[in-house]
Amino acid sequence: MYPPAVVWDSALLGYDLGGEHPFNPVRLDLTIRLATELGVLDGVPLLVPEQASDDELRRIHVDEYLAAVKEAPLAGWDVGHGLGTADNPVFSGMHDASALVVGSTLLGARKLAEGAADRAVNIAGGLHHAMRDHASGFCVYNDCSVAISWLLDNGFDRIAYVDTDVHHGDGVQNAFYDDPRVLTVSLHQHPFTLWPGTGYSAELGGAGAEGSSVNIPLPPHTRDAGWLRAFHAVVPSLLAQFRPQLLVTQCGVDSHEEDPLADLSLSVDGHRTIYRTLRELADRYAGGKWLAVGGGGYQLIRVVPRSWTHLLATVLDRDVAPETPLPPEWTDTVLRAAPKAVLPAAMTDKADTEHRAWGDGDDDPVDVAIRDTRRAVFPLHGLDPDDPRD
Repeated sequence: MYPPAVVWDSALLGYDLGGEHPFNPVRLDLTIRLATELGVLDGVPLLVPEQASDDELRRIHVDEYLAAVKEAPLAGWDVGHGLGTADNPVFSGMHDASALVVGSTLLGARKLAEGAADRAVNIAGGLHHAMRDHASGFCVYNDCSVAISWLLDNGFDRIAYVDTDVHHGDGVQNAFYDDPRVLTVSLHQHPFTLWPGTGYSAELGGAGAEGSSVNIPLPPHTRDAGWLRAFHAVVPSLLAQFRPQLLVTQCGVDSHEEDPLADLSLSVDGHRTIYRTLRELADRYAGGKWLAVGGGGYQLIRVVPRSWTHLLATVLDRDVAPETPLPPEWTDTVLRAAPKAVLPAAMTDKADTEHRAWGDGDDDPVDVAIRDTRRAVFPLHGLDPDDPRD
């Protein structure tokens, strides 16, 4: 196995929506600082990205939208295309900063395609809501979709995308809704209860790609055990049937119970378990090839740095034990900037992530979601939706 690629440069902190906007790049800075203090990045060369070119961005986005993004900082607020809103305010250097995020995920994709790495991680990526002609949900350009499109032209013709963000991965689903070469799977809070209001189990893919879009909408307050139960009831069976050559995962951590923008109730321990599970599935079903990106996450101090340090560690096979104390150098840095912050003591929330397998006779709201998704999707893959062995 080739050593994993870690993409990072402080220039990625330039994707800054400003003011009190929840998508604050401090979460990235604190993650890299924490991973460094814990030794996760010891001896790991950090790959410095370049901006994606306009031609690369055109894989997903239209020319009119690229022009609007470039002109927006000069044009003011009335620019359309979802720009200049509360979610997506205009900021100086917006095109350059957004194109750099895309370039960072593309760099990880290139390392996989070149055979220089079997795994790559870019915590600054995961802008999964951006659409072909407009910004959406804090996302200007869709790095996930651009990277998948590039990979399809560079040696891969079966790619599985698994999105664990609390919000539906709508931009990536839309980009490949009619493409049977890409299996998109999203586990998210139910669209009845959370923006963007899409991601129902009946969204299955377009003509000729039926079954390539998979959605598992979960009820609010789903905890680790229920989330993992749903994941294992659906995802491994589909990956076994689809046989992807590469696994792309969006690893948003706004599913945490402390996240201010959503209502799932996962823990840092649940996130760590998810990453370890994704690593195992990549090894089992995708020849070990795994491209992981970040995403949402708005508890900037207590949650995101710990969860994404676990992500970095998992990709690097340097798993951090949950009981590991937070290093005093890191906590001192945080408290100098935010003296009133209440910090956790360790890399764990002391949560139990044990879960029962689907089909054991339990019947709760999570099982309703599981049944709806399995019955909608499994027959399209030749699987029995009511057989727990599938």
